[in-house]
Amino acid sequence: MEFIDLKAQYRRLESSIQARLSKVMQGAQFIMGPEVEELESALASRVGARYCITCSSGTDALLLALMALAIGPGDEVITTPFTFIATGEMIAIAGAKPVFVDIDPGTYNLDPRLLPAAITSRTRAIMPIALYGQCSEMDEINAIAAERDLPVIEDAAQSFGATYRGRHSCNLSTIGCTSFFPSKPLGCYGDGGACFTNDAALASSLRQIRNHGQEGRYHHVKLGLNGRLDTMQAAILLAKLEVFDEELKRRDEVAQQYSALLSENVQVPYIETYNRSAWAQYTIRVPNRAEVQRTLSERQIPTAVHYPKPIHLQPVFAHFGIAEGSFPVSEQASKEVLSLPMHPYMPESDVRKVASSLQDALARSSVTAEAQ
Repeated sequence: MEFIDLKAQYRRLESSIQARLSKVMQGAQFIMGPEVEELESALASRVGARYCITCSSGTDALLLALMALAIGPGDEVITTPFTFIATGEMIAIAGAKPVFVDIDPGTYNLDPRLLPAAITSRTRAIMPIALYGQCSEMDEINAIAAERDLPVIEDAAQSFGATYRGRHSCNLSTIGCTSFFPSKPLGCYGDGGACFTNDAALASSLRQIRNHGQEGRYHHVKLGLNGRLDTMQAAILLAKLEVFDEELKRRDEVAQQYSALLSENVQVPYIETYNRSAWAQYTIRVPNRAEVQRTLSERQIPTAVHYPKPIHLQPVFAHFGIAEGSFPVSEQASKEVLSLPMHPYMPESDVRKVASSLQDALARSSVTAEAQ
């Protein structure tokens, strides 16, 4: 069983992908070819943003956003500690300090009730994460930010395709950033990402920064990156966009099947009624996680943990001196979350196999716990 079955997706899209790649090869514009502009137009139209600026990865998208907002040394950016390292990493790479706020125990996203207390005179931006595919409480976060004239960067690396109160992820804040890593809901066959904004000046800055700060050929107006998206990756994403809506629908069906089978046994994902998740992961919470994983592995069912250690406890950020216990909701979640196989080509028989095996694994771990 595949955790994410990219092979099945490729078999379906092979002719379309190969045709688009062949066109790129024949045109030989491998960097910033016409497919990149075509993709940017399609992505912007999809989310309703005025501008889309593709780039080399979701990580670089975050850095581009921070650089475009001129965030640097002495500044603070608020985010959560329960996410992939890239979020805090890029804040630090920009020269700023990541300031953490704990998460909501149901959605795993930034708890806006805790946000005002974290804002200081040095705060320059807020960076909420749409974890596992569900958007954060963006209206509340945006309102708090607007009172203090702060930009909001939506880390939507896992939520392209999701909606919040009828509006699309990536178009919910000052800048939205997403990832096209192969395992994402919309993924290419390498690294890729994009920034979205409705601000013309920010869009211009983002385009300059992703290409060495160029305003024109060999005319560099600011420091930048080699952060461009390859034309071949753009071609692959264009092919995948053709079936993306169908895949999102099927992801939701798989998630509903899981929840119907598992809701009496474990804590299944909680999705707000006004949200539509992109289901980048289907993540439950279990006690005795390591033992449950071993039992599932014995039955050849792959699992993953997103994420086993919060950012504030990572060795690279030890110099901040943040003690264990500082963010109890994030820390407890990191010990219990478990992601199950999830992709749009997953047959219901596999969902039932995972659910049945998980129930057996939970029963076995419960017996072991009682015996200890």
